[in-house]
Amino acid sequence: MTGRKAVVTGGAGFVGTNLTARLVEDGCRVAVVDDLSRPGVEENARWLQSTFGRRVEVLVADIGDHWALRRALDGAGEVYHLAAQVAVTTSLDDPSADFRVNAQGTLGLLEELRRLDEPPFLLFTSTNKVYGTLPQLELRRRGDRWEPTDVAIRNRGLSESLPLDFCTPYGCSKGAADQYVLDYAKSYGIPSVVFRMSCIYGPHQHGNEDQGWVAHFALRALEGLPITLYGDGAQVRDLLYVDDLVEAMRLAREHIRELAGRPFNLGGGPANAVSLLQVVEQLRSLGTPVELGLAEERPGDQRYYVADTTRFREATGWRPLVDAQDGIERLHRWLSAERVPLRAVAL
Repeated sequence: MTGRKAVVTGGAGFVGTNLTARLVEDGCRVAVVDDLSRPGVEENARWLQSTFGRRVEVLVADIGDHWALRRALDGAGEVYHLAAQVAVTTSLDDPSADFRVNAQGTLGLLEELRRLDEPPFLLFTSTNKVYGTLPQLELRRRGDRWEPTDVAIRNRGLSESLPLDFCTPYGCSKGAADQYVLDYAKSYGIPSVVFRMSCIYGPHQHGNEDQGWVAHFALRALEGLPITLYGDGAQVRDLLYVDDLVEAMRLAREHIRELAGRPFNLGGGPANAVSLLQVVEQLRSLGTPVELGLAEERPGDQRYYVADTTRFREATGWRPLVDAQDGIERLHRWLSAERVPLRAVAL
């Protein structure tokens, strides 16, 4: 096969599947490195291979498998590091495993890149959890959502000037990886970018209670099962449809000379900020009955997080095109047509 070669770690996950499809459509050969441990990813891997054939190679391997990484990286010009342990609750249950995948796995990948004569472009997907629970953010409740009292934050969101404040083992492991990626750009010249992402959603997402909550809500509603809200349900997140995230990734590679060694907050911004309760109401408006239950707020949760994407927009011209209402409808239609039974999805 000829053409550009890309590597996507965690490439059979929800974001990875959408990214891999876009890369192939743009003319790339793609090596997917994934241990297929999360529910739904085997289905995604089968879809990628049946849809794109030899243009996608799936290497079933742990992110700590250096030999698999070396094989995948051979001839690659761009690397998207999405492989991760993604749930706060799982990190609290087993912090050692969380560290091994997120921090140690990322450092191992960086070392494999450092040994190359010409390291390829690297994009690392970090998280808004590197900012902690944001206790300094003064909020007020207005109707079914929390909002900042600061008008500037309400209008623009939270920028990269926020101090890092790692919280929970997950926040610590992803935060450590985040900082290593930025440092390897400075110390070793690896052309890398960090995306600190908010709430991403869209097709190929097999959401569960701990990660991918928009898809999880929709799946539960479609199966007629109750949804548990942890806290009061007025927590606000800025939803970013996966197609818009993938476009941002493409632009990051295109503008790497200006962006290398910098972190960017990526989310839907204030225009796509919704509370959990508002998402539930939209699902109801789509004709899906929803039964709710309430439970205690979980450790490390943020009552409000909305990304200020000004830095990335000014550098690349990017802006999200799919609004939250349209995006939720698209996801609902996809899940209605394609969903697997909930017994095959970890809840």
